[in-house]
Amino acid sequence: MSAIKDWKGYSAALRERGKELGQLHPDIVKGFVALNNGAAQTKHLDAKTREFIALGVAITTKCEGCMDAHVRKAMALGATKEEIAEALGVAIALNAGAAFTYALHALDRANEA
Repeated sequence: MSAIKDWKGYSAALRERGKELGQLHPDIVKGFVALNNGAAQTKHLDAKTREFIALGVAITTKCEGCMDAHVRKAMALGATKEEIAEALGVAIALNAGAAFTYALHALDRANEA
């Protein structure tokens, strides 16, 4: 149950907004594109594994545009829904792990009260 009903339209709108930002601040967009292109180079990981990592990060950072892009790229590289679900499971577990760790910090604080 996604709040986004039209993923293709959403993706197209993001690209248009990106073009607008590129006109307003071309250097920042050039830098972002260069960073993204550099990170896309796969010398030791295969491209599909890279997309699974990117998807997990997209989920944990709650970036819908990133999620859209990396699901599309993973599927274009042959990823199955089952593989994507497994990658999502890792992201869910890591988010739970982060919450668990911060809960322990909260307990530490409570112990100092």
